[in-house]
Amino acid sequence: MATAREAESDNDSDGENSEDLERQAMDYVSRVLSTVTQQDKASRPPHTLPTDAQDDILHGGLDLKKSPVSVEDGEVTSLLLLLPLELILYILSYLDARFILNVLPLVCRTLRDIVSEEMTWRVRVQKRISCNFPVVEQENFDWTSACIELEEQLSHWSDNRTTEHFSLADGHYAPVDAVLLLQGGSICVSGSRDRNVCLWNLRNLGKEKEKVLVKPLGTHKTGTHKGWAWSLAACENRVCSGSWDSTMKIWDIEAEGQMLQDIKGRAAILCLAYLPDILVAGSFDKRVSVYDPRAASPLIKSRKIHSSPVLSLVADERHIVSGSEDRTLVVFDRRVNAVSQRIQLDNYLFCMSYEAPQLWAGDNQGLIHVYGSHGGTFQHLRCFDVGHVSQVTGIWHSAGALYTTSTDKTMKVHIPTDPPRTLVTKTHSNVVNGVSAAGLTVAAASGGQTVEIWRFHD
Repeated sequence: MATAREAESDNDSDGENSEDLERQAMDYVSRVLSTVTQQDKASRPPHTLPTDAQDDILHGGLDLKKSPVSVEDGEVTSLLLLLPLELILYILSYLDARFILNVLPLVCRTLRDIVSEEMTWRVRVQKRISCNFPVVEQENFDWTSACIELEEQLSHWSDNRTTEHFSLADGHYAPVDAVLLLQGGSICVSGSRDRNVCLWNLRNLGKEKEKVLVKPLGTHKTGTHKGWAWSLAACENRVCSGSWDSTMKIWDIEAEGQMLQDIKGRAAILCLAYLPDILVAGSFDKRVSVYDPRAASPLIKSRKIHSSPVLSLVADERHIVSGSEDRTLVVFDRRVNAVSQRIQLDNYLFCMSYEAPQLWAGDNQGLIHVYGSHGGTFQHLRCFDVGHVSQVTGIWHSAGALYTTSTDKTMKVHIPTDPPRTLVTKTHSNVVNGVSAAGLTVAAASGGQTVEIWRFHD
């Protein structure tokens, strides 16, 4: 009798043979990362224009015509606090946002109240960017954090004196396809077609070059995996690497990259999502599989919900969202254990970045798509052409920052507004296959066998 944890076959076996892994991988890359034609570019949808959403910003919240200070508070220690609030906010606009948040509440109750008011930060953001923001409307949006991150993004990429760039070339001898930053940007993990997953200590950048590369993970003489190391995902200090050899390996970064588990899949692992309770894998055989790495028999379920290889996926406690070469976006509801939505697309999504309710995705035509999730349903909201002329291979999104990479040999830095405002385009000598950001560090995976690092200084 089948157990509750047994894989679901759905009677969909293809009887696929075990052809040479290298040839399968090369054929896949040739097909999925093929050059975009001019005809394809000509058929793109036009720019999505921003809507005028600023009028409501000045309604509600703080009364901008008068200061909230009360003489009865006994806190009027400066004539500054007797000024109208709009003038106080104007003066504060010359101060660093993080300084305002951390220091001014310690001065007096009046400044603390101003700093804690959402409208203070919402007005500040709108004055800085004059664009529709955020792209996806949401309740309980953290305007304070978004404002700080957005302003730091603008500052970091506008002043080259505060930015360092490093090209890590001593770890891999084949194209790098995956990169992941951990521990606030102090640790980097990279996966390559040389079959290795490398661990980098970025604390030693600019100090001890020989100590930046810690080691390739694993003990195999031929590499970390027996096939290309293609995908990476992390949960706290544990990293999972997925390979064309159909395996997933879990590493403990706190224990100097010790391998904790080796999970065998059915086909090449093309994308991963790692949560505290599950590990999700999208594979070449069109399946989305769910594992519990804590269990002796980790496989929970495996379903063929696509008709082509699964290229990208994201997950949270409620949903698993996968994109495939079959040009569909499938939403799997974890609570009811069933597919809840299937969206047909014009192009296929090669990469995704998700933090509810915003899902940002890059497609094989160089376009960026934004989906909003509300009430358990995902809706396509925007399509942006940010200037990439071929596949978007990597995307990383947060409240105040957006990074995209492409086979057009560029990494682009944006503000995630409607439409995105591109701050910088970093041109590379080879294709750029992925991007990760954490703290004051950005990392990109290069087809030129390097890991590219940008580090900012306060």
